[in-house]
Amino acid sequence: MVTIEEVSEVEDAASSSSSSAENHHNHRWKYDVFLSFRGEDTRKTFVDHLYSTLKRSGIYTFKDDERLETGESIPPALLKAIEESSFAVVVFSKNYASSRWCLNELVKVMECNSKSPKGQTVIPIFYDVEPSDVRKQEGHFGEMFSKHDSDRVQIWKKTLTDAANLSGLELDKTADG
Repeated sequence: MVTIEEVSEVEDAASSSSSSAENHHNHRWKYDVFLSFRGEDTRKTFVDHLYSTLKRSGIYTFKDDERLETGESIPPALLKAIEESSFAVVVFSKNYASSRWCLNELVKVMECNSKSPKGQTVIPIFYDVEPSDVRKQEGHFGEMFSKHDSDRVQIWKKTLTDAANLSGLELDKTADG
């Protein structure tokens, strides 16, 4: 069960660096927050609650509700939404690494994070998964990741490690988590 405190922590992190209204009117950012998540794990639970709370708080958030993961390619409109977001909230869950789509999306998010000193801020959330399992691709998370046979595996490994090394939220270690 997701608590109000957990959603509030994410909301506080997304709004602490700058005013949402200010960000939205900044010519560089179209969205305040881009949500990256594995739909089957979190869409109907944590992500829906988080999205609703961010929206109610006036934080303009992109959430892909039409995701059809039939291939590896991410549509140009989705890539543009990532590029035009001030923050990216990446919700790592048990099956996140099973999706080539999620992994390719994460690569783009981390590219936007490192492009410049004023790049996108990435906030990882570890939902029912340990940061060390994401960082080292171990446990159930690692099992899901190991099923990939792609020339992009090394890029994904580095990107997962880099993202898991960022300061984020471990939901099982927050109040009422």
